[in-house]
Amino acid sequence: MLNMTCRHFICFLFRSKAADEVSFNQKKCLAWFREYVSPDDQETIGPEGMEKFCEDIGVEPENVVMLVIAWKMGAKQMGFFTQQEWLKGLSEMQADSIQKLQNRLDYLKALLSEPNHFKAIYLYSYDFARDKDQRSMDVDTAKIMLQLLLAPRWNLFPSFQQFLDQSRYKVINKDQWSNILEFSRSVLPDLSNYDMDGAWPVMLDEFVDWLKNEWKTE
Repeated sequence: MLNMTCRHFICFLFRSKAADEVSFNQKKCLAWFREYVSPDDQETIGPEGMEKFCEDIGVEPENVVMLVIAWKMGAKQMGFFTQQEWLKGLSEMQADSIQKLQNRLDYLKALLSEPNHFKAIYLYSYDFARDKDQRSMDVDTAKIMLQLLLAPRWNLFPSFQQFLDQSRYKVINKDQWSNILEFSRSVLPDLSNYDMDGAWPVMLDEFVDWLKNEWKTE
């Protein structure tokens, strides 16, 4: 059996390793941030710096995990991280280096499988992705974001995308955006439990009518 001194030493090693894994150094994190800023703006990572950041952590810019990272940071605008946003998100994730953030990627992906976190990320993505000069999101941007978020989770997504392609809609407002998620979660793929007299936006009533007509012609 191990004597007490040996046991204490082993416990110390495990505690030290654990502390090293979770310790967060703000100065180190800021130095990392400055690797991506441009000489013209030392307070913000722009698109070029963002591309290098994605390359360094081994994540494609269009990967949904980048949206989760932006959500963690509370980033206001797609393609940009301010210094304040960077520190907020990475301190919360206890990640002050490339390796530490890479070690958190599986955790960040797993958040998408938790319904409440997914909803928060989905709702966040609306203001994050829309043009800040517009109150609503243009439909082309909406289709990209819906593909990213709902395509793996919603059987009717391909049909909804086709509906948007042929529809009169040029923008999607925040209420419609929120209800698309609720529709995808609550309405069965055969639409049998869809209530036309419910409080759904007109857009979704029109989608249901359109899809039923499409099924009739098949």
